[in-house]
Amino acid sequence: MKHKLKCAILAISTIVAVGHANAQWTGPKLKPVKQVEVKYGSLTPPNRTDTDMESFRKYGLGQFIHWGIYSIAGNEWNGVSARSGAAASEWIRSWAGPTAPKDWKNTYDNLYKQFNPKDFDAKRWAKQAKNMGAKYVIFTTKHHDGFALWPTKYSEYNISKTPYQKDIVKQIVDAYSAEGIDVYLYFSVLEWNNPNYMGKVPKTEAEKKSFDQFLQYTKNQLLELLDNYPKIKGFWFDGTWDASWKSAYEFTYNLEKELREKHPGLIIGSRFRNDEHGSRHFDSNGNILGDYEQGWERKLPAEFEWVSGNDWDAVMTIPPNGWGYMKDWSGIYTKTTADLLDLLMHAVSMNGNFVLNFGPDGNGNMHPEEDKIAQQIGDWLKVNGEAVYGVRHAAFNPSKLGYFTQKDTNLYLTVFNKPVNGIVRIAVPKTAMEVPGTATLLLNNQQLQLKQSDLGLDLDKNTYYDVILPAKFQPESAFVIKMKLVAPKSKTTKLMDAKM
Repeated sequence: MKHKLKCAILAISTIVAVGHANAQWTGPKLKPVKQVEVKYGSLTPPNRTDTDMESFRKYGLGQFIHWGIYSIAGNEWNGVSARSGAAASEWIRSWAGPTAPKDWKNTYDNLYKQFNPKDFDAKRWAKQAKNMGAKYVIFTTKHHDGFALWPTKYSEYNISKTPYQKDIVKQIVDAYSAEGIDVYLYFSVLEWNNPNYMGKVPKTEAEKKSFDQFLQYTKNQLLELLDNYPKIKGFWFDGTWDASWKSAYEFTYNLEKELREKHPGLIIGSRFRNDEHGSRHFDSNGNILGDYEQGWERKLPAEFEWVSGNDWDAVMTIPPNGWGYMKDWSGIYTKTTADLLDLLMHAVSMNGNFVLNFGPDGNGNMHPEEDKIAQQIGDWLKVNGEAVYGVRHAAFNPSKLGYFTQKDTNLYLTVFNKPVNGIVRIAVPKTAMEVPGTATLLLNNQQLQLKQSDLGLDLDKNTYYDVILPAKFQPESAFVIKMKLVAPKSKTTKLMDAKM
């Protein structure tokens, strides 16, 4: 089972988002054999222990919201969708080639004149997120198209120039903060329609001057966001893979330093910048660049050891690669609530957070399927959230029945594969200093029979604890068994092995 799971995840992880190839990896990251001098490495110690970072570790579930003027198009234009040649929803401005409409980029760049989300209600979104069980939200302030959802002083291409006019970022920050949900701001460095942006390393004096103006502009906007919205907890950066940004390592190092000085406790992922040798996410000596590992986009580590003790989160879509609004979900596999709960528990069992993406439409409404899934996840977490929030990896053998999590002396097993014989068997090393002592169902707090068994397998290093499920127990979804860990009552008897 473990081998099949690893192969499946490796297969899935080879599918990368357009333009995000540099932000992806598919397996454990090996530490460099040879250490080199790194002057522009990490600015914070690994595994920060301050209050803000401790809160990050306890989130469990987050919400990602991709929203902007691309929501007007909804992943298609004139009947041509991303499945027929258009770029993906939030990337649609980059659409080119024979299927692209005539003068498409100019058409797109003027869509802001139509942006008037009459149904948008940040308080409604925040209440939905709270009901779903999200503890933090990542909201797109500006995507690759460069359109800002706040009234930035440094660009005319912003929300104040639309029919809507009102500051959307402020509404999100205020509404989610009021619901007790921490806010992180997504910010794309890359800007397609900015004349000073370039993907290549600037060479000529004119190019250097132009890109320096872009760097200053980026710095101004980030400092502006911190000034305008001091309640935020961190930044989630995107569009940082081009050679131009990578060449500005001294500038980005100092910019991160300034952001942290301005906002003590600020949390920044590993995607923001690189060292002077071009290494992203991790410096050339294998040390994380930032406060948490940000490369798990639409994928999960197959084994706990892959994360190497780093904090991390996984951002995940419901349609295969649907971040921004998609009008049409037909004909593609969209993840079910059961799928998403499985991915959630996979993440938290490995000390990660799971962040579920929503792509509202141009009027400010979530997709009907997103509304349905949010309600179902929330209903499940109201019963089983104890196994999700504030838990850590449990040092027990992986179970083919589901996922272990642990909080103090409480061990949780979230069961997705109910055994046909009604016996939930847990393998525990014979040398373990803590073993299950009691077992209850979180669903109804029913006490369950627990007994130790010994299969008598030759050279078996484990003993087994069997949790007996009630004969009439027929759950409709995954369920959680809560066990209290205690010292073993006695050592497992050593029997003489047969001579071979």
